[in-house]
Amino acid sequence: MATSGQAASPGVLSEAVIRRFGTALDGEIVRPGEPSYDVRRKVFNGMIDRRPALIVRPANARAVQTCVSFARECGLLVSVKGGGHSVPGHAVCDEGLMIDLSLLKAIRVDPEARVAFAEGGVCWGEFDAATQQHGLAVTGGRVRSTGIAGLTLGSGSGWLERKLGYTVDSLTGADVVTAGGELLHASERENADLFWGLRGGGGNFGIVTGFEYRVHPIGPMVYGGMLGFSRHRASDILRRYRDFMEGAPDDVCGALALVTAPPAGFVPQELQGKPAIAIIVCYTGAPAEGEQAMRPILDLGPAFGELRPLPYEAVQGLLEGSNPPGRRNYWKADMYPHLPDEALERLLAATAETASPHTVVLVQPLGGAVHRVPDGATAIGWRQAKWSMHVLGMWVDAADDERNTAWVRGVDSSLKPWAQEGGYLNYLGDEGPKRVEQSFGAHYGRMVALKNKYDPTNFFRLNQNIKPAA
Repeated sequence: MATSGQAASPGVLSEAVIRRFGTALDGEIVRPGEPSYDVRRKVFNGMIDRRPALIVRPANARAVQTCVSFARECGLLVSVKGGGHSVPGHAVCDEGLMIDLSLLKAIRVDPEARVAFAEGGVCWGEFDAATQQHGLAVTGGRVRSTGIAGLTLGSGSGWLERKLGYTVDSLTGADVVTAGGELLHASERENADLFWGLRGGGGNFGIVTGFEYRVHPIGPMVYGGMLGFSRHRASDILRRYRDFMEGAPDDVCGALALVTAPPAGFVPQELQGKPAIAIIVCYTGAPAEGEQAMRPILDLGPAFGELRPLPYEAVQGLLEGSNPPGRRNYWKADMYPHLPDEALERLLAATAETASPHTVVLVQPLGGAVHRVPDGATAIGWRQAKWSMHVLGMWVDAADDERNTAWVRGVDSSLKPWAQEGGYLNYLGDEGPKRVEQSFGAHYGRMVALKNKYDPTNFFRLNQNIKPAA
């Protein structure tokens, strides 16, 4: 076997070594050439095409420990797949060990205590289905196939963040397999330093096999939906949306998106395939009060789509059709203390023409519960931004890669004068270690100290990486 820290190639993993590993493992090993190998190595972003030496599907936390010990002894690079939505492709590696958590699907909900536990392979659609049986929820991903693990560890943005804060603000505990193969529980009472770092530190400190959340009364019915408007009204709508959301109560959640109107029956034919604006609404107060609460949005005038009482799970599925797995994706994002008129006009100029009809620019209002958590309470920090903007470049043909990535960078650059230094970890792409350091800001030294303690050899490095001091 290779020594720890060295990169092993598939050839190092002899049949005898793999057989011994399989005997010790409670789970499934998938090898190159097997029928499910190409399916298992696929991730959300169609630009990512990597080939692990082995894919392992552990059946429980102890099996995850076995995987980590095996990789460390063999000197294998490790990637960890929850939902596989990481756009940089951190869930899959070349010539290493891909640990696929898709068998870890247990969910338990205690409606009396308002606590939910979910294993690391659960996706948001599955989690929401379990909690909504009891009219409970936590801030979760905007696409139901997103894994709870990656989204939570990177801080967790979703439609409910103005009402409930980020996902990490509802995290009460985590079971973590460390680089040394230990299984630790992290909470405010046990391994509190690790618990602090997990709430925004990404996958830097270990593999989280189980999450405990405080869940909140939301749904099962909310007032929401999506309204669309012609792009020629963009300047007025952007300003009015900004002004409304900066003073809106916490129950008013959602976002505005610059999109291309789809060829769908609810879109007037003359607007199909044309630039448009969409406003997504999730009002978490009493559904009967939603129309009055959203009156400033409804009064924006002629629109397509509708707002009405509907299940919270339906709101969670609003973007499903426009975010299918397998498209090519390149994303940029920033957070903003303010969005003055000049910034809005610059945004509209930069997006007047798009490189792909699938691309979306999501303008997310923050504030509310996000602002009421002290910066030092979790690793994320940078709590006082009022807005986040996410440029999601999405297209189909590899021949269009250069044009689309350049377009995304151009839009992102046009708004830089108003952006704050640090961003939201899950939205970072290929910016590199300096951007990671900026995003932790004053917390970065503390994050390095945690990395030194829990992963001093940088065993877990396929992530938005914090390098240990050594």
